Amino acid sequence: MNRLFIVEDQTAIREMLVEILRSDPNYQLVGESGDGQQALSVIQEIKPDLLVLDAKLPGLNGVDLLRRIAKKLPDMRVLVFSGHENPVLVRDMLEAGAHGFVEKTAGLFEFKKGLETVSQGGTYFGPAVAALLRSAVANPTRNSAAALTDREREVLKLVAESHSTKEIAAKLNISAKTVDNHRTNLMRKLDLHDVASLTRYALEIGMIEPRQSL
Repeated sequence: MNRLFIVEDQTAIREMLVEILRSDPNYQLVGESGDGQQALSVIQEIKPDLLVLDAKLPGLNGVDLLRRIAKKLPDMRVLVFSGHENPVLVRDMLEAGAHGFVEKTAGLFEFKKGLETVSQGGTYFGPAVAALLRSAVANPTRNSAAALTDREREVLKLVAESHSTKEIAAKLNISAKTVDNHRTNLMRKLDLHDVASLTRYALEIGMIEPRQSL
């Protein structure tokens, strides 16, 4: 029996998943949370076998949460269940340590199938995510460029939070010209062409909270 923890900020969806999985003899529900930062502490303490993780969370987004716990709990299996899917988000989740990614629009059948596959040591992707991965294979140059460096992620977050170039330079202890270079690289890698688009993207992947966006 897999000891299961659920991280999902939408209360109705989290309660639905709890109700469905609580009666499944393959899983033992050991905890749930709607906040990324809170989940980080609890997960490290109880060390579940299996994690169901949303990508967009308050407190700490799903990618950063997974990055922090995957190295400490290398045997934990992770299925991302998210309403947001794009090539960069899927790539970031997989690189952080996810073993599967099912979009919420795929429905509960796909979710349960994905959870079963991941819990048994396999990998699983919902149909929309699988299509994104096929596109990445078909267009390797464009999609390989989408991987952001840690510094680019820092700049993206600060840009999306409406900090000026001067403010970002001061916060990161780099020159204004370097900030401009990072912003240019972000737009090229993500195929986005203005700050508003970068902000929407950062919001979509859970890097910033809605109240911080323009």
